[in-house]
Amino acid sequence: MVINLISDTVTRPTPGMLRAMWAAEVGDDVFREDPTVNALEEKCAAVFGHEAALFCPSGTMTNQIALKVHTRPLDEVICDEMSHIYQYEVGGYAFHSGIAVNLLKGENGILDAKMVEAAVRPRFDWLPKSSLVVIENTCNKGGGSIYTLETIRSIRAVCRKHGLALHLDGARLFNALVETGDSPESIGAEADSISLCLSKGLGAPVGSVLTGSRSFIAEARRVRKVMGGGMRQAGYLAAAGIYALDHHVERLRDDHAHARMLASALAGLPYAANIRPVQTNIVIFDLLPPLTPATFLEFLSKNGIKASAFGPQTIRFVTHLDVSREMAVQVTGVLQKWGG
Repeated sequence: MVINLISDTVTRPTPGMLRAMWAAEVGDDVFREDPTVNALEEKCAAVFGHEAALFCPSGTMTNQIALKVHTRPLDEVICDEMSHIYQYEVGGYAFHSGIAVNLLKGENGILDAKMVEAAVRPRFDWLPKSSLVVIENTCNKGGGSIYTLETIRSIRAVCRKHGLALHLDGARLFNALVETGDSPESIGAEADSISLCLSKGLGAPVGSVLTGSRSFIAEARRVRKVMGGGMRQAGYLAAAGIYALDHHVERLRDDHAHARMLASALAGLPYAANIRPVQTNIVIFDLLPPLTPATFLEFLSKNGIKASAFGPQTIRFVTHLDVSREMAVQVTGVLQKWGG
């Protein structure tokens, strides 16, 4: 048995999810005739109090569509330097949208309103136009860090003041919500658009959903098509997303408990340092030299554990629905075995 902590994207459909996928009623989504896709989009829009939604193959696509629709060439997006749209989307902001990025350094990837306001550009011909703010909740590279509703509201107020749109990269948004207790509607009220991944902690095999106003999603649908994201009988995948939203949200708390268990074990080990605060399902820590990620990952692999390097001296563990409490206990035992 292999315990896979590389990412929560490695989850496999549960038996119940597979049954839902098998039973899905499908059509051609490009013609808007797939009833299961339509049902998923309506469900996600309603959950966040938005008017419409769009099912896409990936979170990168939903983010890139949002950037494209919210901006024009020569505009600028304000985001944290750890943001997924900057770190892990191949410079798509420039490739697809012809825009610049204004990178800020928040606390573990979390911005505040003062930082955002200070970053808004004055309107000079020689500067890009600030038009969009992107926040990531939870922030992957920040160790699964959470935006509070109060912070989001204060950033939203700055956006309104300066005429900026606010996009929420909510790849792991429900991980945040089960911890804070905030309602999805309260978050949706502050964001012009939200990208929600179904294929991470929620456990669907494929897919993300973009939500927003009817006019925003109408344009997003056109951009999805030009990016090659128009799918046909996608209802089999959408059925997995519906099942995930109905059955896998509250159990995210288990993943968080397992992550805290791993972090607690690391805290007492002489080779681990700078363990980031664990708020959700991500554990990021540094290895003290001369131990290297390559050597440590090889040790884990020999003990049936997969993980990933996250920097020159950094390791990331991600817990998910395929990691049970018993597996987490087993990992802590292996961590304590390292002797150099």
